[in-house]
Amino acid sequence: MYCLGLMSGTSVDSIDVALVKITGENVNLEIELLSGINHYYPEKLRQTILEVADGQPLSIEEIAKLDEEIALCFVEAVRRIKQEHSTIALIGSHGQTIYHRPPLNGKLGYTLQLGRGEIIANLTGIPTVNNFRVADIAAGGQGAPLVSKIDAYLLSHPKHHRCIQNLGGIGNFTYLPPKEQENWENRIVGWDTGPGNMLIDLAVKQLTNGERTYDNNGDWAAQGKPNLSLIEQWLAQDFFQQTPPKSTGRELFGEAYLQQCWQDAQTYNLSETDFLATLTELTAASMAHSYQQFLKYPIDEILLCGGGSHNFYLKERIKSYWPSTTKVKTTDEVGMNSDFKEAIAFAILAYWRYVSQIPGNLPQVTGAKEARLLGDIHLPLDS
Repeated sequence: MYCLGLMSGTSVDSIDVALVKITGENVNLEIELLSGINHYYPEKLRQTILEVADGQPLSIEEIAKLDEEIALCFVEAVRRIKQEHSTIALIGSHGQTIYHRPPLNGKLGYTLQLGRGEIIANLTGIPTVNNFRVADIAAGGQGAPLVSKIDAYLLSHPKHHRCIQNLGGIGNFTYLPPKEQENWENRIVGWDTGPGNMLIDLAVKQLTNGERTYDNNGDWAAQGKPNLSLIEQWLAQDFFQQTPPKSTGRELFGEAYLQQCWQDAQTYNLSETDFLATLTELTAASMAHSYQQFLKYPIDEILLCGGGSHNFYLKERIKSYWPSTTKVKTTDEVGMNSDFKEAIAFAILAYWRYVSQIPGNLPQVTGAKEARLLGDIHLPLDS
């Protein structure tokens, strides 16, 4: 079956579109990436999304309008792929997260992804699955990370302890025990590690007055020197000490957090370059802190994916926290496209919901009380 995955993350840098050929049944799947593109929001719409995600209030009418505008951008992305590939049978759309609140003190969490699935289904004529996170939330889970089950069946190694680390706006990972171990799936864990690219990107935008939106290859940060006292101070923040399962988002590590970091940096009279190096170090250090504090297993390989996997300086800083026996690579090196991995994942989650009808979450990762079917199905009008 030809399935299309649509993903836009917390960085709101683009809609990632991945067309994959899926064969097999249940969890025993073979995946072939046929095409992948990045489809960009109009800048005005992107800015609105970022403002809303940072707490800008909207009326119900304005939220409805934003919901539809995002859906129409997703439809445009589908139409671009359909120009060359007309045989798409199913769409899995993550949508655009504008708010995420993890569960706390026994209360259910809340998450909101915009981009109406019924609009995508009706305007493309293709069955669409969206709203994947709410079923896990309803079962008491974090609603994240949702890619861990896919990591387990596509990226596990027979003998190696692997961590699959996504470096999007927020960092998250899945720990995969050797597949030869008994009950290996029950040993899988994962959670959000903290900021990925988000603070780095926000800082670059602030320091260049909007002329740049990211640190290409980490070249700017590489010229600076991280302030380790600040890193120690920031790692004392509650989220980093919280026992997993846990998830986070722009609500915590967004614009307000960056401004607090900037104020903290003034105490040390950091240059702009040193400040950027210190923010980059926070991503690497928070990863290492999370693994070392909450994982009880030696790690043979860390496989990076997402936009941050292209940041050479960040990759080198991540390596610095591990012995030479721990290999830090990208998922490309084991056959999984690192840029479109998340979009591929939502194509598979849609397949599991619509075709296989099997749960897509791993309760020990998200904290849900049980495994659940994930996603709402929308059929086009002529179905």
